Amino acid sequence: MNKTLQIDNNFLILNKRSKPKPSVVYDTYWRFASERQNIFFKRFNNLKYPWTEDSILEQHKFTNVYRATDRVSQYLIKNVIYKGNQEPNEVFFRIILFKIFNRISTWEFLEKEFGEINFNDYSFKKYDKVLSGLMQAKVPIYSAAYIMASGQSTFGHQKKHQNHLKLIELMIEKNVPYKLQRCNNMAEAYDLILTYPTIGEFLAYQYVTDFNYSMLTSFSEMEFVQAGPGAQDGIAKCFRDFGNYSFEDIIRMMSDNQEYEFERLGLEFKKLWGRNLQLIDCQNIFCEVDKYSRVVHPNITGYSNRKRIKQKFIFEDKDSIEFYFPPKWGINELIQNNYGRPA
Repeated sequence: MNKTLQIDNNFLILNKRSKPKPSVVYDTYWRFASERQNIFFKRFNNLKYPWTEDSILEQHKFTNVYRATDRVSQYLIKNVIYKGNQEPNEVFFRIILFKIFNRISTWEFLEKEFGEINFNDYSFKKYDKVLSGLMQAKVPIYSAAYIMASGQSTFGHQKKHQNHLKLIELMIEKNVPYKLQRCNNMAEAYDLILTYPTIGEFLAYQYVTDFNYSMLTSFSEMEFVQAGPGAQDGIAKCFRDFGNYSFEDIIRMMSDNQEYEFERLGLEFKKLWGRNLQLIDCQNIFCEVDKYSRVVHPNITGYSNRKRIKQKFIFEDKDSIEFYFPPKWGINELIQNNYGRPA
């Protein structure tokens, strides 16, 4: 055998795909996604509660199927990204400040104290004073959704929020907003964000997705994905054998096969005004299916081995959200024209 042929054979062996083997939870993934999206549109159309006959979905809290439709993401898009100065430093500052705390009440308190939030008027001393005051009053300033390292070993401050304010200052000092604009793809932008202290792999992916809602970048959400811990748990439940696929390979496979799988199961999935599930959405659904299957498939365990769903859903008759999406998606015009509004 000559050397060239040997290399070619090795290449073929290494690239031979061994497909994942689904478990019983695999079909649950698609059924969950379809019914959770049905609930979303019933709420959108102001139909009366309850919106589902699925007792688990009725009694417990789950995020929406599309990440951009969730309450915090909607607040970020409408009230943070597209409200205010659109200069790169200013947009970046608002996004990273909001997302580090990821808590609407914290943002609104800062707005109450400072008026319009902008980097041009930012002062570490002033922001530290306000945030420290909230902590002293026992008011939570961080969401429990993401857990960030304190950054004390890097920035040297005793309080977590002080180090995070210094992280924001560092990123703007290093021209991250303009570097993001020069990135050729989402993976490159992810690698850039990942180089900064206290930001791990999953957070870097979440932040890049949030920056991409703005006009700083215009990546497709189908370019790149990073599986978080919750998604990995869900994947472990949906597949009894991964073959030689990575977590990210499996997420992409789900996105690629979505139309076939909904049709196979006889499910009429209501897309987001024509927008298919993106990689970030399929990743998130795995997180929610991990929770959902704790009740539906109690004998199938993931990595965390959790047995119950913590958060209960409590119905409150609130005003419906006026949904707003990144203008570059072309969805806002469809909503205004009452087009593609599934019941």
